[in-house]
This record gives sequence, structure tokens and C-alpha cells, in this order.
Amino acid sequence: MSRIAARFEQLRDRGRTALIPFVTAGDPSPAVTVPLMHAMVAAGVDLIELGVPFSDPIADGPVIQRATERALAQGVSLDDVLDMVRQFREQDTETPVILMGYLNPIEVMGYETFAVAAHGAGLDGALIVDVPPEEGHALVAMLKAQGLDLVYLLAPTSTEARIARIGEVASGFVYYVSVKGVTGAGNLDTGAVAEKVSLIKSLIRLPVGVGFGINNAETAATVARVADAVIVGSAIVSRIESLAATPERIPEAVAEFLTGLRQAIDEVDTHVA
Repeated sequence: MSRIAARFEQLRDRGRTALIPFVTAGDPSPAVTVPLMHAMVAAGVDLIELGVPFSDPIADGPVIQRATERALAQGVSLDDVLDMVRQFREQDTETPVILMGYLNPIEVMGYETFAVAAHGAGLDGALIVDVPPEEGHALVAMLKAQGLDLVYLLAPTSTEARIARIGEVASGFVYYVSVKGVTGAGNLDTGAVAEKVSLIKSLIRLPVGVGFGINNAETAATVARVADAVIVGSAIVSRIESLAATPERIPEAVAEFLTGLRQAIDEVDTHVA
């Protein structure tokens, strides 16, 4: 059983909804990322989604695009991101970490080289935004050979047939994009999210995480009523951006925000052990 599957099984037994933060590795500087990861775990997060800086982040809105630009300006590469995971594992061998990014840097490194390096660094899975299941066979094979999960996105426009197709290749969990658009988009329709998550759960046995458009405790709690995981990105990255000039304050500020989300989710998770 992978570390991600084991974590979701533990959460299910405790009646607890996962809280998954997204941060861009190396934003605003490489020295911030690993301490920030530990601070987020201390604040009660269950998995960490770590973004790889990329020059053409087509799925991301302006907030995360700027984070990517800050990290790239620091020269942060895919190798650097894996090294950050390796440093994180020196103190934390329990919290699953998934890499979120785009295919180009992985193609440059080579599928097998990436999979071996990712496993060696202590990574648990990857969400590669621009790899559809029809074109990901080689990458999936390499990742699975190293015991890594490949997380796939589902959208409000995903049909039943598409959801079932994703269910055949995804592992770890599936990530439901709750709004039509890029990261940071607002106007979350919680009723529509609940309806779609119910449909996904009827077609896929994996846990369902919901992200995009979740920027406060109230929305996080609402999503926690229907999903297995609440995924928050732009709201965290905005706080990091506001403190870029004082990076030593970032871990504490992000942890404070996540603690509020965790408390709101726990109030919904009435069966938390």
C-alpha cells in the first residue's frame, strides 16, 4: 500500500477529511520551502502538494503564475524540488508529498530517471497537468514501477465515460477541479460540487479531493461535507506573496491560516477520533 493510500485509509477510519495545501517549491526563495512544509504539517495538514516551477503554467491563475516566476527567478529546477523533498524526509517520513507540475521538465529529465529520482527523494506521487490518460502510458508505467501514484484531474465538464476512464489509470486519489477556469477562480457553486463529487464517487473507488476556489474556512468546511480532501492553493500562495519581503514570517503565517481551515473542517468531521 502506498503512503498516500495508507494516509487516506487512516483518515477514513478516523472520520477525518484530508487537508491538502499547495505551495510552489522555491517561492519566494528555496530556503523557505522545507521549513514551510514542516510548519504546515504541524498545523494539521495530511498531504502536501508541491508545485514545480514552470514557465508556461496553463492551468494556473495569476497568483500561482507569479509564484512560479519568483521561484524561476531563483533558478529552482526539478532537481532542486526533489532535493527539497529529500530534505523534508530527513525529519518527516510519514506525511505524503505529491509533486504537481507539467510534463516538459520531466521529459527533459527522462521518465525513468525522474521516477527513480522521485522515489529516491521520498516523493509519493505526481499530478502532471498536461498528461491525458491516453498519452501517459509510459510515464504511468515508470511511476508505478517505483511505487509512485499518478493523480489525475477531473473537471465540471467531465462526462461519466471520462470519469470512468480516469478511474482506470489514476491511483492515490483523484483531484476534482471545482470551477471552470484556472487556479484562484472564485464563485464556488457548492451545490454543483456536491452533485459532481457524488457522481464521481459512484464511478471511482479512489478518494476524491476538491480544489480550486477554496479560500476560507467556511468554504473549506462546506467542501469537507462532500469530499475526502480539501485542497487549497492560491489562498496560501497569496499569503506567501504578501510576505515575500519578510520570508522568515511565512511558515508561521501560513500555519495560522491552515490551523483555521483545519478547525473548520474538524467541526464538520464530527466523527474525528
